[in-house]
Amino acid sequence: MSLHNRIAVLRAERSMSRRQLAEAVGVNPQTIGYLERGDYKPSLELALKIARHFGVAVEMIFSLDRFAIMTFGRTGEGE
Repeated sequence: MSLHNRIAVLRAERSMSRRQLAEAVGVNPQTIGYLERGDYKPSLELALKIARHFGVAVEMIFSLDRFAIMTFGRTGEGE
């Protein structure tokens, strides 16, 4: 079973590098890359740290089902 995530979307919306996120949650930047590509499943602790860092529920970042395209950015932009 695959674990899908929106880490790259959240990082992009906040103009955040993999290194910056990795430092914020206490992992190696390569780990963030592995997570984004789906090559690595995070521990519960890491998933919660990432969610806390972005200020969203863990279910908004990680899912067993594919996400519909959705951003977390500012509403009303580009309309």
